[in-house]
Amino acid sequence: MNPVVAPTSQPSAPSASAASGASGASGAPAPVIGLRGAAVRVGGRTLWSGVDLDVRAGEFTAVLGPNGVGKSTLVKVLLGIVPAASGEIRVLDRRPGEAGSRVGYLPQRRSFDPDLRIRGIDVVRLGLDGDRWGVPLPFSRTRRDERERIAEVVELVGASAYAHRPIGQCSGGEQQRLLIAQALVRRPEVLLLDEPLDSLDLPNQSAVAALIGRICHQERVAVVMVAHDVNPILHHLDRVVYIAEGGAVSGTPDEVIDSDTLTRLYGTPVEVLRTRDGRLVVVGQPEAPAVHSDRHAG
Repeated sequence: MNPVVAPTSQPSAPSASAASGASGASGAPAPVIGLRGAAVRVGGRTLWSGVDLDVRAGEFTAVLGPNGVGKSTLVKVLLGIVPAASGEIRVLDRRPGEAGSRVGYLPQRRSFDPDLRIRGIDVVRLGLDGDRWGVPLPFSRTRRDERERIAEVVELVGASAYAHRPIGQCSGGEQQRLLIAQALVRRPEVLLLDEPLDSLDLPNQSAVAALIGRICHQERVAVVMVAHDVNPILHHLDRVVYIAEGGAVSGTPDEVIDSDTLTRLYGTPVEVLRTRDGRLVVVGQPEAPAVHSDRHAG
């Protein structure tokens, strides 16, 4: 059964510089996620270092790279679960882990047991009150407000037709939509997703990728998503972080996923090809983004 992740704290009032409309000195919107020279060590080994990244409201960023390089660890650093070894990291103008429910998170998923009777809409509701099992929330919002918000977010992800069905009887793509709704129910400003397309067939990968892209750009949510294969999400991306060989590069997909950049990152010849249908093929590295053998590592 996939673990349901419930929020652990209530929203904090955003600072002026973290508000959605805040701007930097150049007049551009201030980043909601910022990394400067960030590095992380796990078990005495440096997974990556020198990571610089800005993510602004409404931007869709993918974290790519072969297995075992620390892609999921980057998400855990942003959540405050894993400390950075060096560098500066800010999430919504706070240190990682201090932004409360302003940050939504969806971990790597496993399928629900087919016999599980809890309804999809109840899974979504856990995003509101799952951290207070059976205890009324100390909110001024009424039960009606809660029901309206749950219905709103279920409709947003296109799950209204099956939200009252037992979650175990929903397809993989339907379950993933409901889990995304759970992560969105408290209106987060940042959404962190760890391989949300894993174990889905190609049509569902495309559909869920399009859903995440739409939520990101229309709802102005900053999305950081660990991805196994860049191709289903390529046309929705604003920015890419590619991690390999202990280092990382970030930029637009065209800037990062090209032969020169990946050759420099890997220190060995890498060639990036684009097929007629627009899919990327990376040749010459140990594992290309679309040819990972173990999707749950790193």
